[in-house]
Amino acid sequence: MENFKVEKESGSITFKKSTLWKISTFVFAALFVISLFTGGFGFKGGNEITGGAIGGIPNVPGIPTGIASVNAEDFVDDDPVLGNKNAPLTIVEFSDFQCPFCKRARDDAIAQVEEQYVKTGKVKLVYRDFPLTSIHPMAQKSAEAAECADDQGKFWEMHDKIFEEQASLSLSNLKQWAVELGLETDDFNKCLDSGKYANEVSKDASDAQKAGGQGTPYFIVGEVIVSGAQPFAAFQQAIESQL
Repeated sequence: MENFKVEKESGSITFKKSTLWKISTFVFAALFVISLFTGGFGFKGGNEITGGAIGGIPNVPGIPTGIASVNAEDFVDDDPVLGNKNAPLTIVEFSDFQCPFCKRARDDAIAQVEEQYVKTGKVKLVYRDFPLTSIHPMAQKSAEAAECADDQGKFWEMHDKIFEEQASLSLSNLKQWAVELGLETDDFNKCLDSGKYANEVSKDASDAQKAGGQGTPYFIVGEVIVSGAQPFAAFQQAIESQL
């Protein structure tokens, strides 16, 4: 087997290639382990939080710093309600139609909440708008579009459509989706173009901040805060502890 030789003034140092390979492998493995704890060597994965879309996500439900107490019923406005209005527990969802974390929450945890708690009459879900306009340019108009659809009794249909088609949000598509949902388009377009519900959306966002919301999605589950796209288990824990 060939040797690797380094000449020095005092003599020579000789290594077998197999020994050098073992040393190199050890160094690489050590660097790899270090990278796992330090975020890698300057590379980022695809799951990082972007644009400050979520503020201070806790691992488990809890009251955010500075909020002594909170109750979902205190933040119920004249917004759309899903489920039995007399349900023993209320969830208020402050959300942004263009936020990818909001879509993740809707597709996963909230879908399970609806199936296990809303449809069984244990929980009612109130949807309120919290558009992060500085990073989501279509969030405001999307929220207004859902409010305009609510005028014709199709809030939840528009709500679902917007989240389903989140990647293709545009003013023209919002109007096209109104057609597909069977809305009276002249009334819908006039409502959307006039900004009829701009102030309503702004009020929702203001209430979200008063409730301690710093990002989206933000949920008040009875008297417990669940912030961010948390797994279903977080919602289940908060719900079951209060039913």
